[in-house]
Amino acid sequence: MTDEFEILSKKLEQRNVNVEQTIKKLENFKIGTPSWGYSEGGTRFHVFQDPYAARDIIERLDDAAQVNKYTGIAPEFAIHIPWDKAESYNEIADYSQDLGMKITAVNPNLFEEEEYKYGSLCNSKPEIRKKALEHVMECLDICKILRAPYLSLWFPDGTNFPGQGDFVKRKKWMLESLKEVYAAMPDFVIMLLEYKFFEPAFYHTDIPDWGQAYLLCKKLGERAKVLVDLGHHPHGTNIEFIVANLVDEGFLGGFHMNSRKYADDDLTTGSLNLYELFLIFWELIKGNADDSRKTGFMLDQSHNLKSKIEAMIQSVLTAQEVYAKSLTIDRSRLENAQENQNIINAETCLKDAFFTDVNPILVRFREGKGLPQDPLKAFLDSGYKAQILKKRRL
Repeated sequence: MTDEFEILSKKLEQRNVNVEQTIKKLENFKIGTPSWGYSEGGTRFHVFQDPYAARDIIERLDDAAQVNKYTGIAPEFAIHIPWDKAESYNEIADYSQDLGMKITAVNPNLFEEEEYKYGSLCNSKPEIRKKALEHVMECLDICKILRAPYLSLWFPDGTNFPGQGDFVKRKKWMLESLKEVYAAMPDFVIMLLEYKFFEPAFYHTDIPDWGQAYLLCKKLGERAKVLVDLGHHPHGTNIEFIVANLVDEGFLGGFHMNSRKYADDDLTTGSLNLYELFLIFWELIKGNADDSRKTGFMLDQSHNLKSKIEAMIQSVLTAQEVYAKSLTIDRSRLENAQENQNIINAETCLKDAFFTDVNPILVRFREGKGLPQDPLKAFLDSGYKAQILKKRRL
């Protein structure tokens, strides 16, 4: 592998890419995994039982720690309330710290109670809007205890039929509530506002796209940022364009990695369209937003067919590999081709990087951190699954 590393280093020198600096960039690329990705999950048709599935926040943290143990780049964890409700969040914070994990995002659940049939913060009933707001505030309080930097908000609010609701009134109700939340946020918390163009509402969604999310964030303040989810766009959407503009405006706060074929985001990262992810990473790199200290990266995935921990490891490794490929782009060559309107040269420049085998870089990165060269195999060989099977399914 040393010879392969040297060969790759010389090749990248010709692209004005320094391999050692690339490895340093990989050091600052961290990915969060979600608690719900380790739990029993399914579709609207059926939930297939998984004997290894985690049953509570402690077991979910245990599983997430395994992903981080073998990949070295997944020390962050997102929770969903009330799915991850605990008697003592101070104890949860201590437990996660002992595992080498950090809970970085708290997500309210505003879609599983009967009162939210016609919306949460956009509901026409003031008492239901109040209930939804109180739940968001509860999650903010959890952020404060855990010192979690992100209050991550996604709303299912919308309508299914023409005339069902007043668009402008609903927007004002949403903004009114978000202003209350924003005013209560301590300085270390950033509000992430996620958008989704449809589902469960099919006529209109109250925050359907990056423009609406950006508009709300602008009205709230500099600690309100847009959260981009790969699975929340119509087919054909140029997501890298959206990312580039949000970075340029200073309003990109988070990025959820997954993959979609039909709707939403229940496929693992890289299952489809790796080139899209590559181009998105390039826009993040250009805008200096690829550092996890600036942008919250997370896998928003719930696995029904794949084994959960293995699926997370696979996704983390895919994201890291594609990110490393994006770091090998010859920036000066690309900029020159763009300025001179040489479309073929510009596209070739991107494809050269995309088809680069970056495995020697990843091996050197893992060697430097004492990680296994094949993290997925190392996990499977560890015996962890046999241990949790005995514990969770007696």
